[in-house]
Amino acid sequence: MADAEDVRRLALALPHTVEIESDGFDFRVAGKGFVWSYPERHPGRPRVIRTDIAVLFVGDEAEKQALLLGEPEVFFTAPGYDGLPLVMLRLAEVTVERLSELITDAWRMRVPEEQADEVAAVRD
Repeated sequence: MADAEDVRRLALALPHTVEIESDGFDFRVAGKGFVWSYPERHPGRPRVIRTDIAVLFVGDEAEKQALLLGEPEVFFTAPGYDGLPLVMLRLAEVTVERLSELITDAWRMRVPEEQADEVAAVRD
């Protein structure tokens, strides 16, 4: 079972990662977000920052659908995320090892090509 502190530790271990000030967590590389806490919205109510759920960059719609269909107990989406390469991840449903893989993959898809040598160093 993973939590917000695991997200923070794993994300900050990746080169060039910056944490943006927020009520939860928000990590970027080269100005591009790759994992952040879920801003849950309900009509007529203020949004609630959920640190037990991470929004994760997944690259494309095919990967998004594969995760949503393959592991609905772990991944979900919301109407505001339609058409975006992002999924929500229930942190309590993944191990820290799996979380590390997911965060590292998201980071790899967002890191600039000019830093490719450092991407190769984070392969395994």
